[in-house]
This record gives sequence, structure tokens and C-alpha cells, in this order.
Amino acid sequence: MIIDRILQLIKYKGINKRKFYIETGLSNGFLDKVRDIGVSKIEHILNVYPEISAEWLLLGRGNMLLKPVGFEEESQIGNNIIQEPNPVYNKTPLKKVPLYDIQDSAGIVSLFKNSTQDPIDYISIPGLPKCDGAIYVNSDSMYPILKSGDIIMYKKVKTNTDNIFWGEMYLVSLTTDNLEEFVLLKKVQKSDKGEDWVQLVSENPQHQTKDVLFKNIKNLALIKATVRINATH
Repeated sequence: MIIDRILQLIKYKGINKRKFYIETGLSNGFLDKVRDIGVSKIEHILNVYPEISAEWLLLGRGNMLLKPVGFEEESQIGNNIIQEPNPVYNKTPLKKVPLYDIQDSAGIVSLFKNSTQDPIDYISIPGLPKCDGAIYVNSDSMYPILKSGDIIMYKKVKTNTDNIFWGEMYLVSLTTDNLEEFVLLKKVQKSDKGEDWVQLVSENPQHQTKDVLFKNIKNLALIKATVRINATH
């Protein structure tokens, strides 16, 4: 089953399920709750781990790796016979995530449309999943999970319900009836109004839950990691 091969992938990477969830953006406990994984989730996993063979992951055919590194040619990865790779290949350079100093919604909208803005710094964290950028939180809508001044690191995703991990936090770029565009930091849930709607949920109970038409969402970015600085001295 695909689940079994994903568990084999996790073992090969030398990580635990929690780190796998962080790297892929899948919700905690996902592998324990489902037995049938959608195509969009498979595509997302393959995007995070491009060295993994899609044929192996989907059908169990061939080798796990597209280009095995540090393995003998005779090893049969697809048959659970795995040899340890040369330790030198375990050294992955730290990813540098650009940090942007943007204080208002209009600035974030501009960032969605224009990736050439100059960052004020870069953030490097071991084991960090792929991110497009980082910005400071400037609202209390997700308090106490996030507070003003925290840093969120995001990955832009296609604006399609198949790409949404329901219940996760997103930067949501919306347009109003007068074509004004703004960005909210919310959890995205399914709406009781139907498939054409989504529900934007705050962690702070003082912020009301809101249902919006999905067609009014112009851009989405999944929150992959957060940073909180408790002291500056």
C-alpha cells in the first residue's frame, strides 16, 4: 500500500512522522487516519522529495530513488532491502529563507505578485521544509498560537481546493466586491455553505469566523514554520 511505502520513505530519510508532517505540510496524524491518499497529496510529497520515484511510490515498482546515491547497483530498494548511504550525502546545506519587512496587508499582496522585493535578512533552520519567504505577524487573529512580532514562513500553493490541507494556517489573499485585495492569516476549513465556499477561522475568539466564496481567493500560501523570539537581549 502507498501508506506502507511512505513509511518506508520516512525510514530511509531517517526522520520521524512529526518531521515528515512538517516537511510536507500534512496535518499531524494524517498517516494514522487515512488509508487512501489523494493524487494531490502524492504530488506534494514528490515535490518535497524529488529524488523519490513516482512509479515506486504509487505502484511499488522499481527502486525508491530515481538516482540512487551511495547504494550498490544490486540493492533492491523496492523490496525493502536498504543499505545505508555514504554519510557524506546526509549533509544537506541549510536552506536560506528570505525575511521581508512588510507591515500591512497591501505589502503582502504586493509580495504575492512580485517576488523581486529585497529581503531584510535570511533565516536558516535545520530541517526546514521548502519555503518561499518569511514575514512578521502584525495581527492578533491567531493569538495565542501566534502573536504580533512572531515570524511566519510560508510556501505559495496553487489556488485550488485540492491543494488545501484543511485546518492548517494560510496567508489568504482575497478580493472584495469593489475589487480591493487584502491578505488574512487564518485557518482554512470546509464551509457548511457548500463546495464553492471555504471558512476562514481565527484562533482568537474575539475574531469572528467568516465564510467566503473560494473564487474570491486569489492567492494562498501555506504556513510551514513559525519563529518566536522571547527576548531581544
